Amino acid sequence: MNLKTGAAALSIGLLSTFGGFAGAYAQEAVVEAKDKDALFTSRDPALNANKQVAYHIVKDLLEAGQWGQADKYLSERYLQHNPNVPSGRAHVVDFFTKVLKVEPKPVPEKMVTPVAFVTAEGDLVTVATVRTEKDPKDPSKTYTTTWYDTWRIVDGKADEHWDGAIKN
Repeated sequence: MNLKTGAAALSIGLLSTFGGFAGAYAQEAVVEAKDKDALFTSRDPALNANKQVAYHIVKDLLEAGQWGQADKYLSERYLQHNPNVPSGRAHVVDFFTKVLKVEPKPVPEKMVTPVAFVTAEGDLVTVATVRTEKDPKDPSKTYTTTWYDTWRIVDGKADEHWDGAIKN
């Protein structure tokens, strides 16, 4: 069997294996970590500092809506890869405060967001959260999936952001 024939056989095998089970299996639920706050720490001082920036973005900005403090955690240029929000800290703040009309509230003592895991490598921190969605085939049912946000931390602030957003 040559490489081309082998690749075709593998493709057909994968299609028949996974295609035949579409909708015929039970999904494993995505669950939040028991101690979410602990996920935002590391023994490595640089990774710990980066994880702490992500922690405060989630807890102070996204949960509590304290967008007046965005300059503590987001760089001025803040490159945005979400197609619904322009780059720049000012645009992100405007998006949350003027478009979504988020009102500030007290920062919670413990994080509320259902975080599944946090990973950090170099200057990148990824926070994966549990997202519950309606089943498109049966709106009376829901399923869980994973949402993620990844930030590049530069000089102690998030300077770039990625997520799974699509245009709305």
